[in-house]
Amino acid sequence: MSGHNIYAEDLATGKIEQLTKDGDRRLINGTFDWVYEEEFGCRDGFRWSPDSKSIAYWQIDARQIRDFLMINNTDSIYSFNIPVEYPKVGESPSPCKVGVVSLASKKTTWMQVPGDARQHYIPRMEWVPGKSELIIQQLNRKQNSSKIMLLQPATGAAKTIMTETDDAWIDVKSYWDDGDITGWDWLETNKAFVWVSEKDGWRHLYRISADGSKETLLTPGNMDVIKIARIDEAGGKIYFLASPDNATQQYLFQAPLAGGPATRITPNDQPGTHDYNIAPGGKFALHSFNSHRQHPDQEILTLPAHQGLSDKDFSSVSKPVPGRGHALRFFQVTTADNVTLDGWMQLPSNFDSTKKYPVVFYVYGEPASCTVKDSWGNGVNPLYAGNMANDGYIYISLDNRGTPAPKGRTWRKSIYGKVGILNARDQAMAATEILKWNYVDKERVAVWGWSGGGSMTLNLLCQYPEIYKTGISIAAVTNQLTYDNIYQERYMGLPQEDRAAFIAGSPITYVKNLRGKLLYIHGTGDDNVHYQNAEMLINELVKHKKMFRLMSYPNRSHGIYEGEGTSEHLSATYTEFLRENCPPGAR
Repeated sequence: MSGHNIYAEDLATGKIEQLTKDGDRRLINGTFDWVYEEEFGCRDGFRWSPDSKSIAYWQIDARQIRDFLMINNTDSIYSFNIPVEYPKVGESPSPCKVGVVSLASKKTTWMQVPGDARQHYIPRMEWVPGKSELIIQQLNRKQNSSKIMLLQPATGAAKTIMTETDDAWIDVKSYWDDGDITGWDWLETNKAFVWVSEKDGWRHLYRISADGSKETLLTPGNMDVIKIARIDEAGGKIYFLASPDNATQQYLFQAPLAGGPATRITPNDQPGTHDYNIAPGGKFALHSFNSHRQHPDQEILTLPAHQGLSDKDFSSVSKPVPGRGHALRFFQVTTADNVTLDGWMQLPSNFDSTKKYPVVFYVYGEPASCTVKDSWGNGVNPLYAGNMANDGYIYISLDNRGTPAPKGRTWRKSIYGKVGILNARDQAMAATEILKWNYVDKERVAVWGWSGGGSMTLNLLCQYPEIYKTGISIAAVTNQLTYDNIYQERYMGLPQEDRAAFIAGSPITYVKNLRGKLLYIHGTGDDNVHYQNAEMLINELVKHKKMFRLMSYPNRSHGIYEGEGTSEHLSATYTEFLRENCPPGAR
């Protein structure tokens, strides 16, 4: 790839030939625009044919997408702008095409994928192994209809073999498989494949015939598949990760490829988060394990016996030490809406239940991530310059409805059209219950978060000012109409159809209610959540005469890490504000 064009190099001779010539910044061959990369996890936009005589590739036409102009004021005496093609929510997607270019003729045959190219996405494409045939997944713009199609490279003909719809949205493979969009899980010498669906209320695996005429449920029961670990076709089984009884944990299960009940492989005496890199043949695995008690460790083991080949005893290290509690505790809280949330809390050192302590809530709360997992490092605040427990803070995080916990489709998708409303209410109602605990100081309640967590922080501080007294919001979407189309339209629908829902979920709508202390932080070079969100928030704060503190980091991206001293300065700013406005220590 070079200059948004595709080249092929003969490794024997070193000869390089250009296969496409029309690519530029706006017409993108063989890779993707910003939003495909960010929201679908798409990276390499080309696939070699099985016979190596042709290459299938995506072409993204971003010529109709407006540039968002970021301003650089510091690297030159005269400012200059940095254009990023960025489709805001409500803007039509970049048209996407699939072409197959012949290495011999250097001519592209375009696939005749049905539908308006400005109203759909193609997040997945692969060659059918051993065949001159492509298989793709097409999502409509609202991402609530998925079609699997077979494409014929010789003619461009397309045939739909499977269609699925959802009242909310349909996740693509990149979401549930660690962000890896590539690959297709084939069976029976490519006569069938494994597919993931939530159509019965749980994230299950299905065996689908290659023509789409037959499907078999592989993982029955009220449980979610977190991800596939290995398909052992010779052994007639499929290994996958799940945790039907505790959504904060993760274990290995196996199920027969013929269909039938799943069996847990991970021993019951190793509570925590497990992962497995299973060797071909399914007899050995690199087993990774960690929990809030156990730092990350690995071993080689045999399957399905789960017998380690070293002297490590994960069962022993998982046991609580008699007479000694653990400072990090997992708990559940049930709200007035009869919703039960998982949470963890880090108690202060030398905790005394007869005294009252300040509480700091760490939030995210959107469909992209969970914060409550039984894994190493929970309870540590990376921005706090010091030790929160030693300083006397209770540190808490909760996962509300809408987070991608393995609790079933209803839990995850109840947030559809209600981002900023339902998730904020769950957090606030859970906090209401927590503030009833005798050792929590109701007058010292802080909340903080980054990105979607920054939005949540603002919504909590302004929608529920009677609960939250101090907030630190970083890189927040303050106005949902400013964010990209793939993410926002997936979880909220189209603003053309229900603009009021976007306004209702946006923090700037509630700024007039602010009573607590607010520190807002944002990088001016953020190409993900644009700095315009900060300025829209500032305008509303000024309009309503609300006092606040602002820390802008010139030309820093969404992660706010570039530049000498940045991370240290961010940490110091965060810590000073928290200590000043939510003082630590028992009272």
